[in-house]
Amino acid sequence: MAVEHPVQSNTIVDVLEKVLDKGVVIAGDITVGIADVELLTIKIRLIVASVDKAKEIGMDWWENDPYLSSKAADNKTEALEQENKKLQERLDSLEKSLGNNRLNLAEK
Repeated sequence: MAVEHPVQSNTIVDVLEKVLDKGVVIAGDITVGIADVELLTIKIRLIVASVDKAKEIGMDWWENDPYLSSKAADNKTEALEQENKKLQERLDSLEKSLGNNRLNLAEK
């Protein structure tokens, strides 16, 4: 009587689907040194996952990077314009109060 083993065939597509669904993290450090003196350290972090899985675990840096997303560039521009407007208002206020102080000193 022959023993039969179930044959499980995984194609590259099946493996890729599982990897993208679950995600894979590869981490490592490379340190270069001479005579116990550390000269260079390179930290390598690699994650392979689908966009949905990456967002699920809180990784969405590409959405906020102006080099990778036009929306991020627009948001950055708007934020800078608002900050510039607030700073200009503060500067105007300070100049006005400084001018009032000079007038008060001149009158005395």
